[in-house]
Amino acid sequence: MNTRTTDHRTPTPFSTPSLAPAPAPGLADDGQSCAPYAEAVLGHAGRDWLRLNVPGHAAAPGSDLADFFGSRIPALDFPPLLDGVDLGTDTPLDRALALAAEAWGARRTWFLTNGASQGNQIASMVAPALGRTLVVQRSVHSSVIDGLVLSGLDAVFVQPSVDPEQGIAHGVTATDVAQALERTPDVAAVYIVSPSYFGAVADVRAIADAAHAAGVPLIVDEAWGSHFGFHPALPANALSSGADLATSSTHKLAGSLTQSAMLHLAQGPFADLLEPLVDRAFRLVQSTSASALLTASLDLARRSLVSDAAATGGSVAAADRVRGAVRALDRFGVVSDRFHAFPDIVAADPLRIAIDTRTGGITGHEARRRLFRDHQIMVEVATDAAIVAVIGAGSVPDTDRFVEALHALPSPLSAETAEPVGVGVGSAAGAGTTEMLRLPAPGATKLTARAAFLSPALVVAAEEAVGRISADTLAAYPPGIPNVLPGEVITAEAVRFLQRTAAAPNGHVRGAVDPGVTRLRVVA
Repeated sequence: MNTRTTDHRTPTPFSTPSLAPAPAPGLADDGQSCAPYAEAVLGHAGRDWLRLNVPGHAAAPGSDLADFFGSRIPALDFPPLLDGVDLGTDTPLDRALALAAEAWGARRTWFLTNGASQGNQIASMVAPALGRTLVVQRSVHSSVIDGLVLSGLDAVFVQPSVDPEQGIAHGVTATDVAQALERTPDVAAVYIVSPSYFGAVADVRAIADAAHAAGVPLIVDEAWGSHFGFHPALPANALSSGADLATSSTHKLAGSLTQSAMLHLAQGPFADLLEPLVDRAFRLVQSTSASALLTASLDLARRSLVSDAAATGGSVAAADRVRGAVRALDRFGVVSDRFHAFPDIVAADPLRIAIDTRTGGITGHEARRRLFRDHQIMVEVATDAAIVAVIGAGSVPDTDRFVEALHALPSPLSAETAEPVGVGVGSAAGAGTTEMLRLPAPGATKLTARAAFLSPALVVAAEEAVGRISADTLAAYPPGIPNVLPGEVITAEAVRFLQRTAAAPNGHVRGAVDPGVTRLRVVA
């Protein structure tokens, strides 16, 4: 099967523009071809050190660590505060941070070694200096809710659009945000997610205009868009569209090591106020033993994105081949082909490949399980209705292998071959169910996230928790979008959704008391 032929592809409102390589906007400086921090760490490791300091392995040859990883990784694993690396003035780390800020169009950038979750927590922690209430997209990542617990802020939630067929949340419109701002006193900031886990891109420019018209900054969780703006086939990044603060999960699609990320501050109307606040909050939550390996990987990822747009174009072309083959073979659907039906979506990330598996006679959870077990293919996430595959910027995987394995999945699944997909509230563990798993509507908010989290709590059976106030954040993971927040009333619908998610192949509920979500923590 020659899956690289895409002549039969149906154009969509978000088809990919020209793949001609182009530098990132405003990056004519040859300094972007350097990786000053990574190069300094490499040079430091090349000297003949007698290491009598931490980390404890001290690059010991012959250790289990060296045998497992090879000698190079332990040799590069240095602690912070090294002369000529990150200690002093105009250090290689300072230069790496400045280059990252230039690359993403920021006034200032911070390197994070606890993921984009750390960036979301920082952004939430500085908001109390601006007001008492956040206007927040309800489908934010759970780390934003963690930030509400840390900050103690009130929140007014803006509901995202939901695809009822897919059971997935997209984004919010500027109109919805403006209406929330009008009815909310003492607003600190607006907080949205773009792109979504499925690649839907919000109208960040219009939402930024709405926030600024109300006199507040816009914070964007751009965890899944760290590669945006580095090729003409990709959407513009949040800062260039008017965001004031953006969290960038650089490891997800921009090529740095897992757990490394960045936080970017725009050169905008709130920069002078936000910069010292962000810097202080960063020091509260950043490890004093930040990993040189993670930090160096951020420096290298930035250099690759800026200097090799052609490689990113190759990644987009690979993703297009998959979508084109899926359309031509006409068994499965492409989720982004329906994005035009939602007013909050203005573009799609071409490196996200969301496949509707239902038309192919198999659930997303079962498709993911079989791809993993039978074909050694890992995809990013599955829902009842879909799987999501991602291609990192600069990567060109074997697209034929994926398409062939996808179309080799059995259809329709017989009762004998299908795995149980979940359980409902009060049903026996392992009892199968066939109806579509839909996102539950959130329960009523009764307390702030912080008040509920810190209140005396009880652990009760799931059926007894219905109608009571949750003390925990509960999120089907991935994508980690909370289905129940601290302070919200727990509904039977939410319990059923979480139990079925937990029972699905590879299902997990972050924050649950037990893996099967048979018990929940509620405010006493």
